[in-house]
Amino acid sequence: MTDVMPMARSRPIERGSERAMLESMLDFYRATVVNKVAGLTDAQAFTAAVSPSKLTPATVVKHLAGTERFWFSIDFADLDVTWPWPDDDLHGNFRIDPGDTLATIVADYVEECANSRRAVVDADLDDSARGEGMDFTLRYAILHMIEETARHCGHLDLLREATDGAVGM
Repeated sequence: MTDVMPMARSRPIERGSERAMLESMLDFYRATVVNKVAGLTDAQAFTAAVSPSKLTPATVVKHLAGTERFWFSIDFADLDVTWPWPDDDLHGNFRIDPGDTLATIVADYVEECANSRRAVVDADLDDSARGEGMDFTLRYAILHMIEETARHCGHLDLLREATDGAVGM
């Protein structure tokens, strides 16, 4: 039985303010991440499908949750939140920890995306990051996360097709 259901996804807007267009594109890819793993069992989500890579659908989603926190809550907003990765894997987190399930990983990702939205809600695109030693704008952070999330959606495309043949989504 699977516990992750697809989420509603809207096509990114093609006309609007720069901020609205960027946010709608990022939200489209965020929903795509969830939809790419919806319907998988834990066994499927935790199994590397393309040798010799150790990437799994679950580890990609977990990594994206960490990058959301890192870029928006920590580096941009300078919020006092827990560092997303363990000391022995400072920027990767392509691993499963004891007790992880696909459902908990996806729920953490969805919550981290919501935290990211809250962390930047009052910021302008030209505002500078407040994290120590950071020298980028919110615009850059959103653009980076669009690229990061879209790239990993491509990984999820391949992993999902190799796992159960499903395409699209």
